[in-house]
Amino acid sequence: MTSVAVIGAGITGITTAYKLLSQGLDVTVFDRNAYSAMETSFANGGQLSASNAEVWNSPSTFIKGIKWMLKKDAPLLVHPAPTWHKLSWMAEFVLAARSYEENTVATVKLAIAARRHLIEMAEREGFEFDLVKRGILHVYESKSEFEHASRVSQLYAKGGLERRSLTDAEIHAIEPALAGTFHGGFFTESDFTGDIHKYTRGLADAVVRRGGKIRYEADVTQLSMRTEGGAAVFSRTVGSEGEPVREDFDAVVVCAGVASRRFASQLGDRVNVYPVKGYSITVNLTDEASREGAPYVSLLDDKAKIVTSRLGADRLRIAGTAEFAGENRDIRMDRIKPLVDWCRHRFPGVSTASVAPWAGLRPMMPDMMPRVGRGKAKGVYYNTGHGHLGWTLSAITADTIAAEVAGDYAAPGVFVRPELKPVPEVRAEAERLTEAA
Repeated sequence: MTSVAVIGAGITGITTAYKLLSQGLDVTVFDRNAYSAMETSFANGGQLSASNAEVWNSPSTFIKGIKWMLKKDAPLLVHPAPTWHKLSWMAEFVLAARSYEENTVATVKLAIAARRHLIEMAEREGFEFDLVKRGILHVYESKSEFEHASRVSQLYAKGGLERRSLTDAEIHAIEPALAGTFHGGFFTESDFTGDIHKYTRGLADAVVRRGGKIRYEADVTQLSMRTEGGAAVFSRTVGSEGEPVREDFDAVVVCAGVASRRFASQLGDRVNVYPVKGYSITVNLTDEASREGAPYVSLLDDKAKIVTSRLGADRLRIAGTAEFAGENRDIRMDRIKPLVDWCRHRFPGVSTASVAPWAGLRPMMPDMMPRVGRGKAKGVYYNTGHGHLGWTLSAITADTIAAEVAGDYAAPGVFVRPELKPVPEVRAEAERLTEAA
């Protein structure tokens, strides 16, 4: 049986492991943490949002970014200290504006395709993840914001996404708890929300039940190619000073988030992931007034670049901001405060007396497209670089890469269950994106 190492036990690594097992492969997952989903998959915004698939490589984003650079509480913050990686990544980010429309449409298609896979895995394995199917509501204070959203909606329609335009009155009819006056909005009924941490932990348990192995507290220090093909994984227990232990595999899939760039370099590939820090707060709804005053419909406030998700009866997740500061995981309170203030402004009935802050590093490619496919060497694969859409896209990119690995190693006569194969047109789209990246 073909042995496959998966590097990373976040949402991308665990969905990849599950899909590889479904293809009949022997799977071992490595992660430096004691549990799955302890880094970027711990406390994100919660949205599974095809309606947030617009890539950031547009002139309007560039202009906003320049205006925001001198504001400490701006949605986008770029640390002034220059590094070659940051400068070169940003240069590629600007150049990728040439593919803005094409990449936005392609991302929408992948996001729509991912929904079925994500729901099916949870239903098959019987775990809960605070799933709320009430759609996602985007709101806009100004006419210019709304007009830009209208143009983006036309791109979304090309990708097969339906969403409808709303007046201020219709916005408040959908979510009465929301305070404020808006020029207009858009509502995507097919989008939904859930707890990424609960989902990943539930699916990780399923991976083990199905015969997969997960090596927690295994710090992977080196990946290298074997002369006969495949990869050697060198790892040691976290905190250990001993020599790394070598284990050989027929194939390796790198799903290591912001560490993917380093591992790719070791394997002879270039995966130009940059860590873009995002922040969230989890508001604990400890009293009845807060539970009544918090929204159940998921929101995106375009001006503030803030999203919300209701996670069960007692929690409200609020997330936003993008910070370019390298591999820095510090939680800055001057970045948390705008999220708290926004909650008090938009939902005055919610108490913010109990708030849990968090920060995570989004692994982002310059063109905002995930890197999904083979590396240069035999036995090397990547499923990484999903940026702010890892939760939204992981189920379909995992299915795509698992089918690719299985196809490369399947012996003649091996039967692959057809219900677990990717939708043909989606796989073709993902392969096209991989070639473009």
